[in-house]
Amino acid sequence: ELGCCHHHSPALRRPAPRLIDHTILAQMRPGSVIIDMAVETGGNVEGSEVDTIVEIEGVKILGIANLPGRVAATASQMYSANLGNFVEHFWDKENKVLTVDQEDEIMQGALITHNGEIVSKMYKNIMNK
Repeated sequence: ELGCCHHHSPALRRPAPRLIDHTILAQMRPGSVIIDMAVETGGNVEGSEVDTIVEIEGVKILGIANLPGRVAATASQMYSANLGNFVEHFWDKENKVLTVDQEDEIMQGALITHNGEIVSKMYKNIMNK
């Protein structure tokens, strides 16, 4: 079982409501995981601690501070790194241009059109239906 708890508005300036207490934890299957996204303001799960993984009654409780902020940054960094690697793969350093090698397997998977023509096999099939 996996559960995420986030019921709180920091603007209210009061502790997060307790949604899952020890009684509920004891009824969950061992090995279950709960992510307490309100941990910074007291938490929705009894026993959760900021930036710590605790185990109560065989249930792991992840108290990750500012989880939404971490996910967006990580996704953006990963996309940026992937895009950088893609450009570097096709960059002609000598002529300082991006090359379009239609024989390259990576380019075949990424290129949809070239010189006004649809070159992607997948999109050609879609357009011909």
